[in-house]
Amino acid sequence: MTSRSFKASRSNLSTTSDAQDLNKPPLPPTVTFGRRTSSGRYISYSRDDLDSELGSSDFMNYTVHIPPTPDNQPMDPSISQKVEEQYVSNSLFTGGFNSVTRAHLMDKVIESEANHPQMAGAKGSSCAIPGCDAKVMSDERGVDILPCECDFKICRDCYIDAVKTGGGVCPGCKELYKNTDLDESAVDNGRSLPLPLPPGMSKMERRLSLMKSTKSVLMRSQTGDFDHNRWLFETRGTYGYGNAIWPKDGNFGNGKDDEVSEPQELMNKPWRPLTRKLKIPAAVLSPYRLLVLVRLVVLGLFLSWRIQNPNNDAVWLWGMSVVCEIWFAFSWLLDQLPKLCPINRSTDLNVLKEKFETPSPNNPTGKSDLPGIDIFVSTADPEKEPPLVTANTILSILAADYPVEKLSCYVSDDGGALLTFEAMAEAASFANIWVPFCRKHDIEPRNPESYFNLKRDPYKNKVKSDFVKDRRRVKREYDEFKVRTNGLPDSIRRRSDAYHAREEIKALKLQRQNVVDEPVESVKIPKATWMADGTHWPGTWLNPGPEHSRGDHAGIIQVMLKPPSDEPLLGTTDDTKLIDLTDVDIRLPLLVYVSREKRPGYDHNKKAGAMNALVRASAIMSNGPFILNLDCDHYIYNSQAMREGMCFMMDRGGDRLCYVQFPQRFEGIDPSDRYANHNTVFFDVNMRALDGIMGPVYVGTGCLFRRIALYGFDPPRSKEHHPGFCSCCFGHRKKHVSVANTPEENRALRMGDSDDEEMNLSLLPKKFGNSTFLIDSIPVAEFQGRPLADHPAVKNGRPPGALTIPRELLDASTVAEAISVISCWYEDKTEWGQRVGWIYGSVTEDVVTGYRMHNRGWKSVYCVTKRDAFRGTAPINLTDRLHQVLRWATGSVEIFFSRNNALLASPRMKLLQRIAYLNVGIYPFTSIFLIVYCFLPALSLFSGQFIVQTLNVTFLTYLLVITVTLCLLAILEIKWSGIELEEWWRNEQFWLIGGTSAHLAAVLQGLLKVIAGIEISFTLTSKSGGDDVDDEYADLYVVKWTALMIPPITIMMVNLIAIAVGFSRTIYSVIPQWSRLIGGVFFSFWVLAHLYPFAKGLMGRRGRTPTIVFVWSGLIAITISLLWVAINPPSGNTQIGGSFQFP
Repeated sequence: MTSRSFKASRSNLSTTSDAQDLNKPPLPPTVTFGRRTSSGRYISYSRDDLDSELGSSDFMNYTVHIPPTPDNQPMDPSISQKVEEQYVSNSLFTGGFNSVTRAHLMDKVIESEANHPQMAGAKGSSCAIPGCDAKVMSDERGVDILPCECDFKICRDCYIDAVKTGGGVCPGCKELYKNTDLDESAVDNGRSLPLPLPPGMSKMERRLSLMKSTKSVLMRSQTGDFDHNRWLFETRGTYGYGNAIWPKDGNFGNGKDDEVSEPQELMNKPWRPLTRKLKIPAAVLSPYRLLVLVRLVVLGLFLSWRIQNPNNDAVWLWGMSVVCEIWFAFSWLLDQLPKLCPINRSTDLNVLKEKFETPSPNNPTGKSDLPGIDIFVSTADPEKEPPLVTANTILSILAADYPVEKLSCYVSDDGGALLTFEAMAEAASFANIWVPFCRKHDIEPRNPESYFNLKRDPYKNKVKSDFVKDRRRVKREYDEFKVRTNGLPDSIRRRSDAYHAREEIKALKLQRQNVVDEPVESVKIPKATWMADGTHWPGTWLNPGPEHSRGDHAGIIQVMLKPPSDEPLLGTTDDTKLIDLTDVDIRLPLLVYVSREKRPGYDHNKKAGAMNALVRASAIMSNGPFILNLDCDHYIYNSQAMREGMCFMMDRGGDRLCYVQFPQRFEGIDPSDRYANHNTVFFDVNMRALDGIMGPVYVGTGCLFRRIALYGFDPPRSKEHHPGFCSCCFGHRKKHVSVANTPEENRALRMGDSDDEEMNLSLLPKKFGNSTFLIDSIPVAEFQGRPLADHPAVKNGRPPGALTIPRELLDASTVAEAISVISCWYEDKTEWGQRVGWIYGSVTEDVVTGYRMHNRGWKSVYCVTKRDAFRGTAPINLTDRLHQVLRWATGSVEIFFSRNNALLASPRMKLLQRIAYLNVGIYPFTSIFLIVYCFLPALSLFSGQFIVQTLNVTFLTYLLVITVTLCLLAILEIKWSGIELEEWWRNEQFWLIGGTSAHLAAVLQGLLKVIAGIEISFTLTSKSGGDDVDDEYADLYVVKWTALMIPPITIMMVNLIAIAVGFSRTIYSVIPQWSRLIGGVFFSFWVLAHLYPFAKGLMGRRGRTPTIVFVWSGLIAITISLLWVAINPPSGNTQIGGSFQFP
């Protein structure tokens, strides 16, 4: 393994020098006219060299690149750029605080052979230079690149040595190489050669200029040749990256007159939207709203009657019940008001394909014009999150139905574990078979574990004759892949032990050679973790050591799969291949392993910090304008899910959407859904309702973000769209702000803290850090994320065809820059985590991050697809479920006591949206009143009193109306949301279970943290494993004791005993008070019915609880009730048992 150091980075690490550079006036660009010669070089002419006529004219500084013509044909792709990209994909980049960024060239990444040419460590021919065993350079198909006509095999480093120090002579035939220009950029099939960077212009600025100056990059005549006249004059396009001919107003359809400079044939076509709103039928929604109003009025009258009619015999009981009922009414109102405007949405994928992937005058080749998507997968601990699960998620991403060259996958390993690293490498290797198989046979789902475990017929609707044979072979390969992945822990341990023993033997021999006469002491060498190529793993070791522990290791980036070629790479008929891939695109998306640097003394901010590191690294490496984040156990179930999300982002007005949230769906849940794991009431009722206001809340996974919204910018036209506090109920005044003179980029990139129309770009380093490459990528991401300007009503659009240009190829300096932005010190004195990226300071960083975006005026959309977009797993064990709810509730309490409280929201947030966020922070406090109310029936039965003086007609009428309206509201919610009645009831049950356990603990934890600064963590105290391994739901019956179970158990025991005491008291009484007994028993049964799933969870597996337990429980309850009556007999009786006598 060799390593390469990068002592100079793109980013200036000195903030002081940055400030000095920013204050200097920019140097005027050098005026250069360049022409590419047949040898591949650029010949530059100065202004003085031009003829007098041109020299005497007034013109602006610009650069012109002459397009390909018969006398100016581009040469074959140069070797250097492909070799550089191959070098990057075969290198493990490390670096961080006070350390040099290094690239470790790896011969192999995993023990098994890597077959795909895009994969790191892909197998290939060996260099023919004696003493060198490096791999020969190869192209995108894995075919050797041989720079000399004699076909002498030579690796990258030896080739560079031969050119620079060997006079450019081939070591094989001793002839000069025909082409030794190592400084030229490479191109793929048909790719136009880029110009050298003008002075003062970065790669990102050049890319933005190229996209903006390209009205139709690939516009060609009917013969297929480049049509210069039409490109320049009919579309008013421009050459290269300069300003030779700018469109009117300097933009595309965004001027003050909304002029759209598009070809006439485009304007004649009828414009079709990508999405539609499907309103709830008035026959359902109108009665629903009316019932809400009726119930609100009845609740007001009932509470008024309760206050005016106290129970003088038990004022304390009456007072507690009234306070609880007032809070419940307030809580219900907060939950119900945001549900008044539910909507459904639908997408049209055919229109998306027609607009972005169909040949047109602006895109004659039909190449995809869709924007890029960077997908983030986060994992932290391979012991808690099995690598096989993460690998399956990644395989479903790599096989997604989205343009391969526009897709990038980043895996964040916050634990820095070699196990995760090698599991990802194994997944990349298996993707060579799995992804083409999915494309060939239209496989759904594209998670191999889920696909091969499908209960339905796998051969249904499969028309290709070789499907059965292909499926059988791929299944066999997947089984082997699982064996290799599950065996990685033992493999890594054995390998590390073997290398460690070798190192000890070497050290012992060396010591014996140095010390001859003295006795030899045992040599102690730190037990390292070794990679497959025989070098130390730079991350966390199995036996932690200095700079190699979970919280102390270098930053790591490994390009597992290098960026694919720009054009489709179709498979060929090859008998050596496992399956026939003829006419199947075998390219794979970019796959990058990232483990951010961690050092002691730095707050790494858990998952939010890891996500922000991915945001920065991806901005430098691929800079997709959209980001999809998934948990490691949430895989893509619908391969077209990203296309459906993109319909919303690319539709008219989509530039004001900050994210598209997909519902969470789960697998492996018990059929009865005992603990409401599906959470359908939240995902299908509450979230649909919020979609009718400003949009759903962000729930942590399955969310497609707009990158610039994560950067903390305001939505476009935020000065024009200023909704105000009550704009959801009343019309809002439209602010007329002059934006005509504002530069287009600054108009779309505004921060809320600045009222200036033109944003001061010099302040960006203070917000985003001192990486100039990262800052340069921001306007590029903003431009690429705009909708198509294919209609006069589309504001802030981009020209069709602008995204058909190929992306920049990776080079080593780019990855080195990415290493610097994932270092532990990069966020110091910046706004990352405060206003930029995922927000820090809460265990529920997802809700806070979404709240901040809505607070700036962004909107979000809820995308419910016909086939579930994503699926994941959820804890079906009672204790695990309670701890999950505890974490959510703790985050809500933290939000309530922070500046993210919805009471402090900006005027841009609508009233109903503000109420919804207020409910998010308040709902855990309902547990205090819920606990009291659950004990009230027992206290009523114990005391012989009730919350009202008597069960009169008025009280019963109010109770009946409130109950009936609640049931009717539930039925109507079921009607417009599509959930089942059983799911609604399960949600009600777990609301009480969670409210009396996890929510109460969260409130106590939050209050202690705010008042006393004490943090309490609720952990499992004991565990008992399930015996039945074959049972899919074995974990459901495992009983794990936790302190969260104490309040519900107490409530159940007290209410059961109270019922027995109440019956005994009434039976023994001279004048039985049956009305009070019935009232107390009714409410006790209401509490016990809600706690029934909790009781089942305590019993464990059905039939395994001994009968004697129930017998003794009944006897103890009877004994305690008799003892209570004996100690406190009914009034008017002096003897035990009163007047009751056995017959």
